[in-house]
Amino acid sequence: MTNRSVCPGGTTPPKPPPLLGGNRSPQTPSAPPAAQRRLHAVLVERTGPRLLELLAAALDGSGPAIAPLDARLPEARLAELLAALAPGTVEDREGVTTVRSGQEKGVAEGTAVVVPTSGSTGAPKGVELSAAALRHSARASLARIGARPGERWLCCLPGTYIAGIQVLVRSLVSGTDPVLADRADAETVAASGCAYVSLVPTQLRRLLDIDIPTNPDIAVPLAGFRSVLLGGAAAPAGLLDAARTAGVPVVTTYGMTETCGGCVYDGIPLDGVQVKIDDEDDRIWLAGLVLFSGYRGGPRVPGDQWLRTGDLGRMDSAGRLVVRGRADDVINSGGALVVPGEVAAALQTCPGVRDVAVLGQPDPEWGERVVAVVVPADPADPPTLELLRLHVQGRLPRYAAPSKVVMVDAVPMLPSGKHDLARLRRELLRREQTEAENVNY
Repeated sequence: MTNRSVCPGGTTPPKPPPLLGGNRSPQTPSAPPAAQRRLHAVLVERTGPRLLELLAAALDGSGPAIAPLDARLPEARLAELLAALAPGTVEDREGVTTVRSGQEKGVAEGTAVVVPTSGSTGAPKGVELSAAALRHSARASLARIGARPGERWLCCLPGTYIAGIQVLVRSLVSGTDPVLADRADAETVAASGCAYVSLVPTQLRRLLDIDIPTNPDIAVPLAGFRSVLLGGAAAPAGLLDAARTAGVPVVTTYGMTETCGGCVYDGIPLDGVQVKIDDEDDRIWLAGLVLFSGYRGGPRVPGDQWLRTGDLGRMDSAGRLVVRGRADDVINSGGALVVPGEVAAALQTCPGVRDVAVLGQPDPEWGERVVAVVVPADPADPPTLELLRLHVQGRLPRYAAPSKVVMVDAVPMLPSGKHDLARLRRELLRREQTEAENVNY
């Protein structure tokens, strides 16, 4: 396998050891460690002081490792997660702890947090993160953005996701108290007095949409922030341009739960992180001190391992990482491979488009067709399919242009801030079935 690599400062990473698949176990696992640590699951309805307290104890070793779980999930889903994660104790939303006698399975001594993989369906899989990896990620992040002593973080992301957890870890590492908020509304953000915040694109878009002249009591959101980390999903170029024009110091981040969250800032890996692109399939590979320890119940991941992600990428002319999209989402239309993320990024810059998702649908002639699901900026005057196709063809190969457009009021979202493509596909299928029934009738 040939590859193109990048490290902070432009250095070349060492020759990689045996490779690790992004959704597979290490090919050469080491023996499980003898020392074990108790795992404590905590049901989180909102990110509050109790979660921060438990996280601090998990990091310094004075308490058990923790697995934060969303208390609002359906009971069946919670039961599935608890069965997969096998904690020894469970703390409910009222703070009552239940011992799961005979069901406990310890974690490695260095493990601090176990985070279930994101998504609303599929078999749950816990990602084990060590205290050392979490601390290194936090310190590298604080160093990259130039954080100063005493500057505080606003936490308005769920503490059950790695992005929210890392806001808390950065606060603990820097010795500051985070401001904990249930949501990123304009009043809360503007009045927080914080210097830093992590957001997903949807939150940033809503904050930029605030009409200050009609809301004179609201200060300009994000005006006093020194850095706004933006991750969780691809950030449309138009959104980034609007934010920077408004003076918002946005820093785009790329990463995943397995890398303790964002590990590449504005296309440049954090200190201690290496990135490479596989020349054969354009997969992004990651390595370094932020890598996870293993999946719950699986073999351990050696510290010098590489992670094969599920994302496609390239290096631009300045040596920065550009994430093209998910490999699993690639559309095969008549033998031509279309990356939906690239098509969506192009459409985001089209006049009249407020939000867009791109996916493939079965086609009897081409195998799959490219479908654009568009939220129009003006529902009374939505962009036409012809306009969308011409816009894409001016930026990508002709075969990447959508052959169908569906207008919607909103694209369904996951709590992590990503488009819920599985739900979107189900909704489109129901819409097509309803239209077919009406025609037949």
